[in-house]
Amino acid sequence: MSIIIITGSGGLVGSESVKFFSKKFSKVVGIDNDMRSYFFGKSASVRKNINNLKKQFKNYKHYSFDIGDFKKVRKIFKKYNNKISFIIHSAAQPSHDWAAKEPLVDYSTNATGTLNILENMRLNCPKAKLLHFSTNKVYGDRPNLLPMNEKKKRYELKPNNKFYHNGIDETMSIDDCKHSLFGASKLAADVYCQEYIKYFNLKIGIFRGGCLTGPLHQGAELHGFLNYLIKAAKEKKTYKIFGYKGKQVRDNLHSKDVVSAIWEFYKTKNNSGVYNFGGGRKNSCSILEIIDILKKKYNINLKYKLIKSNRIGDHIWYVSDMKKFKKRHKKWKIKKSLNQIIEDIINY
Repeated sequence: MSIIIITGSGGLVGSESVKFFSKKFSKVVGIDNDMRSYFFGKSASVRKNINNLKKQFKNYKHYSFDIGDFKKVRKIFKKYNNKISFIIHSAAQPSHDWAAKEPLVDYSTNATGTLNILENMRLNCPKAKLLHFSTNKVYGDRPNLLPMNEKKKRYELKPNNKFYHNGIDETMSIDDCKHSLFGASKLAADVYCQEYIKYFNLKIGIFRGGCLTGPLHQGAELHGFLNYLIKAAKEKKTYKIFGYKGKQVRDNLHSKDVVSAIWEFYKTKNNSGVYNFGGGRKNSCSILEIIDILKKKYNINLKYKLIKSNRIGDHIWYVSDMKKFKKRHKKWKIKKSLNQIIEDIINY
């Protein structure tokens, strides 16, 4: 029997992973206690996703507990032990703003929770493979030091700048910058994963994600920019733009493309390490550009309010360079364009 464990199984990446890997593994073990509803309110709850997964997939077994609790994590890993072949760790507290409200909960979820997964993997199934979802926020506000031009609808790198025109790669420093408390807790988890590769020779991939999105994303004001923006537009809510005049740029990757990348990572040998992970230049956009697309292509108008102050540690321009991942996983390609991502979210 081959078993996969998926933390955050009710979330965007987690639920897509359950659907995909239920056909690849004999048993899928999901861990999710719907902390997202605690972080962002009832509208962001993943309870519906969890219930749907339980109904749809007979080989799916769900557990609801906090991954910050070592004893409870240990109980699951001991139960399935060396039958565990793969672990997808996507559970997290994902918001800059929320982390500052309750730093201890943020750290317990992001840093302690990850360490609990790593240590139980080492003790119970050291031959398994782990995919950890980190974040581009481990680079803090360092990307903001890149020379940029302010254009009509977006910020863009200056053409005479020699670096990162294809996106930010893994060579960017993670030191001496403002991360936000969320960025700091995720960085702690990221570095621990690196140490468990180097120190204990475990097989671990670290995906530093850009905006991973899709129709199953339970977008909220504090997290899930594209999904929440479209939700606000359809529900005729006023969307708050925090700083940078709405010209801040992000790259977007559909959750189905995320899952296909996870599968390629699992199948490929000797590929532990850090990977920047996102939609790249072709799937990049500013908030103002998305507002334009919704209006011109779908006749959806967004009411919005510009707030002068930006979120602490937030990026002005961030595009992922996935050259390293693509070089080691040559079969993987992005299939969903930015327009397809928007359409999928609108039609869901």
